[in-house]
Amino acid sequence: MAVEYKDYYEVLGVPQDASQDEIRRAYRKLAREYHPDLNRESDAEERFKELGEAYEVLSDPDKRERYDQLGAQWRAQERAPDGRNFEDFFGRQDFGGDVRVEFGDADFSEFFERVFGDGAAAQRSGPLRGLDREAVLDLSLEEALAGGRRRLSFEDGGSVDANIPAGVREGQRIRLAGQGGAGRDGGPSGDLYLRVRLKPHPTFRRRGEDLDLDLPIAPWEASLGATVPVPTLTGAARVRVPAGSSSGRRLRLRGRGLPKPGGGHGDLHAIVRITVPKQLSEQERDLFEKLAEVSEFDPRESRA
Repeated sequence: MAVEYKDYYEVLGVPQDASQDEIRRAYRKLAREYHPDLNRESDAEERFKELGEAYEVLSDPDKRERYDQLGAQWRAQERAPDGRNFEDFFGRQDFGGDVRVEFGDADFSEFFERVFGDGAAAQRSGPLRGLDREAVLDLSLEEALAGGRRRLSFEDGGSVDANIPAGVREGQRIRLAGQGGAGRDGGPSGDLYLRVRLKPHPTFRRRGEDLDLDLPIAPWEASLGATVPVPTLTGAARVRVPAGSSSGRRLRLRGRGLPKPGGGHGDLHAIVRITVPKQLSEQERDLFEKLAEVSEFDPRESRA
């Protein structure tokens, strides 16, 4: 098994024997180029963070030396100097899509020997606990609210059944005991941690535990007032549109949002969007023309 290796020298575009001045100049040049305030490309922020991570390591002689020796696992070596916390050396694996695991083709003992020396594996005996793993679990807002049992499939062909608690939140971790890496020499298996990531919704927009949605309203409903249906995560509801509502007015449905950490739910805000017909019948056109003749309303004047 092998962790994904990130080449910090490649990130900064410098050779492995680059001097500290070369590293500093490369970082400053690229940081200006990819700063999110100056670069509007979609990947600029992620690229800027990656540059900062690379510079943090390569600009520090001690960190750079450990990185050159251990590659992606240099941080883990600091946390486990006695070699017992093997999980840290492999890191947490992220899983995109539904849930998937990406493994390399290197052998465990090969990496073990790289970190501890050629004879280290032979010196260790007794059962070893398996690796903990972490996956990103993508859920729709409806799935997160309802919870339930799901079968999760992995890229290596494996699968696991998981009970998703109702009302899970963005970033919450769900522990599946014993579903991580297999133990060695009779040791127990590690655990699998599912980190919840809420997928974008075609109707609702998240603001913490509150939800926003656009509510199309006809001109006459906005002018005269009406009670109209509105979708929610748990089914249709109805909301009263006050007479004289303009586009942008927010209508709140209490408790129809996402679960709050301390209990209760956020609110759902239906935002009025006045919508006009794309095509008018003859009768509709006549009525609108009559309204235009008799109405003294000037939307531009009211905005001034």
